[in-house]
Amino acid sequence: MADSDSATATAQSPSPPPAPLAPKKENLTPVSSKIAELNESRVELLTRIQGLKKDLHTWRSKIDTQIKIYREELTGVKKSLNDEVDQLRLEFKELRTTLQQQQDDISSSMKNLGPVDGEADEADETNHLEADEKQEDQAKVLSVKEEPTSA
Repeated sequence: MADSDSATATAQSPSPPPAPLAPKKENLTPVSSKIAELNESRVELLTRIQGLKKDLHTWRSKIDTQIKIYREELTGVKKSLNDEVDQLRLEFKELRTTLQQQQDDISSSMKNLGPVDGEADEADETNHLEADEKQEDQAKVLSVKEEPTSA
């Protein structure tokens, strides 16, 4: 029987007190006011989030517009610079051609005028040698002419 007494004792152990069916009025008021405050705070936060989303959307639109404008301006500037570079290349090509033509003209003019300094020295030497040879030839001719007369 001892076994049955212990089983009965276990079955009859005290259970937790039953939960109150109706909360006390004094506990209800602070919870209600907290819920109301939280709901109000939630509404304010949602309103702020909506405002921030709207501001972000507006900001993105403005940035996209500015980027589009800047890209168009950069495209225009790039085209303008490319045109200027092409124009400068053409002008340099014309200048190069003109300078080459002038250099050729000067070279041909110099050839028509006579030898250039280095060539002039060589020409002078050649002229002096030829003059010396002519003088020697004349001297020989004179000496040949004088010989028969003296005999």
